[in-house]
Amino acid sequence: MKINKLSQSSLLFLIIAILVACTNFNNSEQLTSESNSTQTTPSSQENKTLEIWWDKGYIAEEDEILQQIVDDWQQNTGNKAEIFFYSADEITQKTNRAIQAGNPPDLLFSSRAEYPLLAWQGKLIDVSDVIKPVEKFYSSTAKQAAYLYNNVEKKRSYYAVPLHQATIHIFYWKDLLKKAGKNSEDIPQKWDEFWEFWRKLPIKFQNNGKTNIYSLGLPISVGASDTYYLFEQILEAYDVSILDSRGQLIVDNPKVRQGIVNCLEWYAKFYQQGYVPPTATRWLDPDNNRSFLNRTVVMTPNPTLSIATALRKDPETYTNKLGMLEFPTKPNGKPMRHIVAVRQVVILAEAQNQKIAKNFLAYLIQPEVIGNYLKSSGGRYLPVITPAKQDSFWTQPTDLPVSTATKTLTQGQTRLFYSVQNPIYSSVLAENIWGKALNRIVTDNISANQAADEAIARIKAIFRKGQ
Repeated sequence: MKINKLSQSSLLFLIIAILVACTNFNNSEQLTSESNSTQTTPSSQENKTLEIWWDKGYIAEEDEILQQIVDDWQQNTGNKAEIFFYSADEITQKTNRAIQAGNPPDLLFSSRAEYPLLAWQGKLIDVSDVIKPVEKFYSSTAKQAAYLYNNVEKKRSYYAVPLHQATIHIFYWKDLLKKAGKNSEDIPQKWDEFWEFWRKLPIKFQNNGKTNIYSLGLPISVGASDTYYLFEQILEAYDVSILDSRGQLIVDNPKVRQGIVNCLEWYAKFYQQGYVPPTATRWLDPDNNRSFLNRTVVMTPNPTLSIATALRKDPETYTNKLGMLEFPTKPNGKPMRHIVAVRQVVILAEAQNQKIAKNFLAYLIQPEVIGNYLKSSGGRYLPVITPAKQDSFWTQPTDLPVSTATKTLTQGQTRLFYSVQNPIYSSVLAENIWGKALNRIVTDNISANQAADEAIARIKAIFRKGQ
């Protein structure tokens, strides 16, 4: 009898242990995708630290609020994380080296990284289980940008988590315009008249007799992604398509080639005729911002609200001196279709802490968390999740930059970069083919025809290699 009782007790103990183990396993597998659930059990991951690489913000508040979010997540979950901020150029190079070495970070947010190409190459993990619980809140543009093709696994899925969006706007100084004898009401909304307006401003008029001021701050360098962003927008203005509706390259089409020639010639003339600072051929992404904020250019296009964000703490300048415009109508008179960049965060395929990386992302994209992040960052980027977009912060008429950007992205015509259609186009952007072509014209004095042919030849080579 004693032996039987002992056996029964042992059996009962074994059953209880198995049930507890199964419960712990299920808990460790569960993601916190629902916005009302952010707790997790560190279990076997308690000694692991989530490594996050992130673009350094243009203002200190961007980095500070993200660090606070990371700290809050650590406190809520018991997980550990460390975040590193790098400049856009630095993070791109560092990420490429880390991927090649097989030692990437867990999470990557980089405005210059070409996620469609990384997904195509099988270097990102599927994050559908992060997105699905909140999928209905995302804009169709955001979902399209994140729904990418993995050529290794031969499937299309969510390989990135959208955080926010931006498009290109035109900033100008109202007071410098007044100094040149013009005002905001004088700026035309038709394409040719619009650009002629800026041409007619006095070239290199003096600022307090010390500094030359140029009419236009157009990036024309290889080092700035702003160059290819603006040139892609110019191609869109002139209805020059590089890919067809199936994502196939059509640069051999004579009309497309001539369109590229015309756009290169149109763009380069601003520099050649002295309307753009000579240093623009060497600019990196922050440099047109600096030139504008230093008041050495009257107008500059910029693909985020970083210029406005930098001035937000100076209400007089932000409200009364800074001007902001949407692009004018296309040369054919139709409304401009703005190219939208959806900024996203990804988990690298060789990341060591994929589970807790997903847990962090599920926490980050909760509407109240991501909404607070975007507002605390000064409104540099706009939300892509509906509850965050419904905040009145984004539509206040007294906030010209933010309300204008909101209007463009919610009421205007938009499209994504070609790289979403065909990931191979990512390499065209990464190599800044358009920046190289423009530099060949203004620095090496070759014709727009030759520059276009060189660019087309390189694009075709990229596509042959990538297919």
